[in-house]
Amino acid sequence: MDNLNKERFIILKSVKHFIIGLEKLILTFPKKDLISRNMIYNDSLELLEFIIKANYENQEDMKHMYQIEALAKINKIDFYIERAYKLKYISEKQCTLKSAELIKLNKMIYMWCKNATGN
Repeated sequence: MDNLNKERFIILKSVKHFIIGLEKLILTFPKKDLISRNMIYNDSLELLEFIIKANYENQEDMKHMYQIEALAKINKIDFYIERAYKLKYISEKQCTLKSAELIKLNKMIYMWCKNATGN
């Protein structure tokens, strides 16, 4: 397996790990805010979908588009997590840990984009 394939596998594995941890975290959201819980979870699954699509896509421009979509989803999920902290659905520590995971994913996907395009 070459380095680029290893990189993509690590990203996919990291996103799955993030989602599993997120599932436990969003259980703390109050029932009155099920919309936020569903939005953050659905966007996380869409992030996973974009990573998978980028892995299988042969056309470089489409692959890049999926990578950019994944980066956008990460920023959106980060907003939801920050919002959950401000509304006191999660602790500062939980917010910091999940945000750090998102930063790591963001860097990994950004480097994948950069390596794929040769820039």
